[in-house]
Amino acid sequence: MMRLLSLMCALAVVVAGCTTPEPVEPTLGADGKPLPRLYRIGFADKSEIQFRMLDSVNSLRQAAAAQPVELNSRLNAAAETHSRDMARQNRPWHFGSDGSSPLERVSRSGYGGAFVGENISETYETELQTLSAWMEEKSTRRVILNKEATDMGFAWYQETNGKIWWTLIMGDGSRQGKRDLTAE
Repeated sequence: MMRLLSLMCALAVVVAGCTTPEPVEPTLGADGKPLPRLYRIGFADKSEIQFRMLDSVNSLRQAAAAQPVELNSRLNAAAETHSRDMARQNRPWHFGSDGSSPLERVSRSGYGGAFVGENISETYETELQTLSAWMEEKSTRRVILNKEATDMGFAWYQETNGKIWWTLIMGDGSRQGKRDLTAE
């Protein structure tokens, strides 16, 4: 009897595994179009996202005959601080709530090289979608492909509603102590 019951349970599991799951209907917006799926970033995703962005930026730089950049922990810290500050201010802009410029924030982080440029974004998109949008704009593309850059900082802050504040900072570590480059 026990053997028959075990066989029936195993058969039920196999049959259940053969069924086709019901498709999940996408949530629709007011215009009737499907809303994008929310991109949630977990704490454990930090290095994976940073290196995925670094690899993507370096691929773009290679195609543009620019040298690769390296992640820099001080630039990452400056980018993270600014992403949080933009969320607190609820506006994407290059100046901190204390009036600081990107140049000042990079200096405060202890980065000894020259500031090259900063890209920012307020979005619900992934880091690669954000990079793609930056590459479509001349001014932000120029920061990413700047041939003077040797270092990159990249960080974000995600609000509980899913909105992400991205910051990418490029620096030139070969110019220690000089901070006269600015993004155009």
